[in-house]
Amino acid sequence: MKMNVKFDFNTICKKVLEEKLEALEIRYKMLNFGEIELLDKVSVEKQNQLKSTLNEYGIEIIENQKTLLVQKIKDAIVEMIFSEQVIHVKISVYLAEKLGHSYGYISNIFSQVTYTSIENFIILQKIEYAKQLLILEQLSLTDIAHRLNYSSVAHLSTQFKNTTGMTPSQFQKIISKRREAEIQK
Repeated sequence: MKMNVKFDFNTICKKVLEEKLEALEIRYKMLNFGEIELLDKVSVEKQNQLKSTLNEYGIEIIENQKTLLVQKIKDAIVEMIFSEQVIHVKISVYLAEKLGHSYGYISNIFSQVTYTSIENFIILQKIEYAKQLLILEQLSLTDIAHRLNYSSVAHLSTQFKNTTGMTPSQFQKIISKRREAEIQK
């Protein structure tokens, strides 16, 4: 039997962080996504245990300021794109206001650290979300284009094909065939 599941990365990460911090008896306060204030001095041994435990889940403690800013940029983009509500504001304005830096500065730091542009990262995230919506929500391309703030279905389709190598319709057909094959098993 095959089962499809929908999950929220933010909720999963928050839960893992809470469990691991509590297991090590580290008092903390959750601030923004990806930010935790440690309320007491933590021994080097416990810090190393925490780093090691979190690494098993693909969670890394960031110590470099540029890398920290890039992670905040990525988190803000993911938060905006995967939001249940359509946010009708330019991403550059959203990021500048959310992070308290000019978009030019944010963009330069992002490119220096990741060797790609914010725009490319946004496109990748939008296409990943579009794939999830096609698979799990079974929304129309028109609904998905609107939800992801595309100017048209054609624009979404073009970026989808450029990113995945196939059109959204081809992707839907593959998913349908896989579902049919699973049902027949």
